[in-house]
Amino acid sequence: MYQFKHISVNINQGVLFATVSNPPCNVMTVNMLQELTQLGTTSASDDQVRVIVLQSNNPDFFIAHFDVMALVDQPSGPLPKEAIFHTMGASFRNNPKPSLVKISGRAGGGGCEVSSSCDMRFGVRGKSILNQMEVPLGILPGGTGSQNLPRLMGKGRALEMILGADDIDAETAEKWGYFNRILDTVDAMNEFVDTLAYRIAKWPPHAVALAKESVNNTDDMTWEGGLREEFLLVNYAKNEPATNQYLKKFIELGAQTPEGEKRMAELCVEVADAVACVGNSHNSGDDSC
Repeated sequence: MYQFKHISVNINQGVLFATVSNPPCNVMTVNMLQELTQLGTTSASDDQVRVIVLQSNNPDFFIAHFDVMALVDQPSGPLPKEAIFHTMGASFRNNPKPSLVKISGRAGGGGCEVSSSCDMRFGVRGKSILNQMEVPLGILPGGTGSQNLPRLMGKGRALEMILGADDIDAETAEKWGYFNRILDTVDAMNEFVDTLAYRIAKWPPHAVALAKESVNNTDDMTWEGGLREEFLLVNYAKNEPATNQYLKKFIELGAQTPEGEKRMAELCVEVADAVACVGNSHNSGDDSC
């Protein structure tokens, strides 16, 4: 299902780890772009996958930028019917499975844009660097950058990044809103992102997908429209048969007591583990949970 040239895939405990590789500096080729699109579309309907983590095998480069030679060799003429880079971005943005990105080194051009189309981004203090270099080359960000960056960091900062074409360090990118957070070392980033991914993978998939859909509605709905849609999505979630299992287990394990409420983060995990254990017992006939 996931046989790629430039991306290796490993699925563990519901988390799909996708590691990009194109030596020497992870330039994004047309083939890699197609593989990323296939990864996004295939994972959307794969029940094994609950969370996607996109990372690089090269600590110095996430994805450098799109292959310039492919642009040089591209014939001029009528515009293509489909923007393949936008299709790739949509395969992650519209995917019901949340996507987390690790950037330990440089991300430039298309690499920044792939990352901005995903749901969460993480970097390393003093090491992660972003750059949109398109305008000095006579073009502009064409892989969602001119649309995603203003939504992430505001119009002025997006224009500074796009028109300035200068390196943006990890600390600035975090302050501007591109990174969710930055960690002190690559190992610390890996540990944090992996822990978060495994945590999200424990939650009911329908609730994760509906929550992501509701948040994404802020891109193109009014406040009132978003609230109306939120109300509908909450009711969809409540009507899922599995939801009552989680709600009942939540009460059973200590919710709405002072002791339980003070340890909410741990309690959520215990609820998920307990419901999963009951499900596994029913499926296997093992009552050891």
